Amino acid sequence: MAQRIPEELIEQVRSQSDIVDVISGYMQLTKRGRNYFGLCPFHGEQTPSFSVNSDKQIFHCFGCGAGGNAITFMMDIENLSFQEAVSKLGDQVGVQVEVSNTGQHERQTTPVSPEEERMKEAHILAAEYFQNLLLNTEQGEEGLNYLEGRGFTRDMIETYGIGWSLPNWDALTTLLQHKGFTLDEMEQCGLIIKREDGSGYFDRFRSRVMFPIRDDVGKIIAFSGRVINQEGENAKYMNSPESPIFHKSQVLYNLDQARPIVRKERKLIIFEGFMDVLAAKNAGVHNGVATMGTSLTPQHIQKIRRITNQIIVCYDGDNAGWEAAKRAADMLTAENLTVEVAVLPAGLDPDDYIRSNGAENFREKIIAEPMSFVSYMMMYAKRNKNFQYPNDVQQYADEALSYLTTGISPIEKELYLKQISEDTQVSLETLQGQLRLKETQSSDRANATPQKHFNEPKQLQQATPKKSYTAIDRAERLLLSHMLHSYDVVESMNLEAPFVREDYIAIFVHLMGFYETHDKPDYQRFAEVVEDRELRKIVMEAAMADRDPDHTDEEIADCLKQVKKYKIQQQIADKKHAVQQAEQLRDLQSAIALSQEVIDLKKSLALL
Repeated sequence: MAQRIPEELIEQVRSQSDIVDVISGYMQLTKRGRNYFGLCPFHGEQTPSFSVNSDKQIFHCFGCGAGGNAITFMMDIENLSFQEAVSKLGDQVGVQVEVSNTGQHERQTTPVSPEEERMKEAHILAAEYFQNLLLNTEQGEEGLNYLEGRGFTRDMIETYGIGWSLPNWDALTTLLQHKGFTLDEMEQCGLIIKREDGSGYFDRFRSRVMFPIRDDVGKIIAFSGRVINQEGENAKYMNSPESPIFHKSQVLYNLDQARPIVRKERKLIIFEGFMDVLAAKNAGVHNGVATMGTSLTPQHIQKIRRITNQIIVCYDGDNAGWEAAKRAADMLTAENLTVEVAVLPAGLDPDDYIRSNGAENFREKIIAEPMSFVSYMMMYAKRNKNFQYPNDVQQYADEALSYLTTGISPIEKELYLKQISEDTQVSLETLQGQLRLKETQSSDRANATPQKHFNEPKQLQQATPKKSYTAIDRAERLLLSHMLHSYDVVESMNLEAPFVREDYIAIFVHLMGFYETHDKPDYQRFAEVVEDRELRKIVMEAAMADRDPDHTDEEIADCLKQVKKYKIQQQIADKKHAVQQAEQLRDLQSAIALSQEVIDLKKSLALL
């Protein structure tokens, strides 16, 4: 547990930190009137809705609802715990804040079981062991020479925790046993393998350069091991298997390191593999991530949308890379993200290109000059086509035109049509007619079929200018607002949470604890101790809600009435459903009893 920071020290850091200066270090702000505005770093948007109030020292996004002060901004933008955020701000303003050495990314956004914590501890010990072998022993010289030959500096090796595994069958097994880990624990997290004959276990990774794989907050959850001299049937790369802490469909390599850079530069680069990320990093490209041996998934896109809506896809220049880039670009574009594709010469991956052409050319000619989504898709459609054959002409034109029905400008559309006409020798008039037909068909399909998005958390949805609140939403929000500004309101609830939604109930529990240690309301200080970002967002929205201090009792009574009314309505709906089930089962006695309960509930509702 991180040690508690004295309140006076927290206040000193808060008072000496200017929120405009803090936020300007991560994004561009423009002053309009008394406030500053910019593009929100917490969701994708084209029009600035992120406001910073210098007088009140708070920020608020009118798009996604994010809000808070300098400390909570630092918590969100860097994914830090409260203690870490205070410490980092303290460093910036010259106030020394001591926090316990529990690692840079101690904060967790979801509960972690003791078993999962043990797995992560085992991975930390393994990573430290592997790196010590690489950097400080003769056995690791082979791996170190290989890495240095690939351009890895010692600083980068240490930053990414790269190491070396011994050829021994049980070196890591023995070490972890001495540290108190059982064989079952080691097997469950994928560090060792049980022999087929059941006679024992052996280390999964042997004689390999070891690359730790981290989760979104920087915790090591897996490894990828690379052989140097590929002999026999050994695969070049060996990854940890799926485990309770490692799910390939959810992991983006280097996301923990790239996140603050992506938020500042507002662009993320997706590479095909983690070695591409490291090669690009060596070449001065720091905002890259990669999937771990799997295609891009909806879960990956959820994570990407949290930090940016502008993506560059940079996959290998071989056929497999082209196919994978097309799939990824299609998926990302379908989710209303802005996609460009950095195209590598045929047969080259990023490392090959950098070695042949240099880091500067990679940055300026590949990454800085990507193709638009439509241009790439047209080039993809043109591949392996012979326009001497009518079938190839028809197929290319059909594929290329389908991408012109997307939201591009009339000028772009005309230029692309001319290009297709030049490629195929089909008249511009004919192509325009085909495009109009496709646009009509596309519009008909869109009207007939509800648009589907991946099942994603609310914070990942594109922001809308105005939010629509139901009666219960408004009631709970206003009730929480009064509680944040008055302890008496909380006390009057007699320790019972007067809410329906679970997130509001969780906030109420937090608030009760806060008032036990603080003698007066302070919603900004309360928001700082709420670790969950989504709950913190609700707190800040409620704190800034319009309320009438002169009629507090009346407003609270009306809110409680709305909550009670909602609960009864929910009970009525549940009872009606139960009546239907009873009737289907021909249980008439139960159906009659339940129907009477519905009548009684409706009477109670009418009395409110």
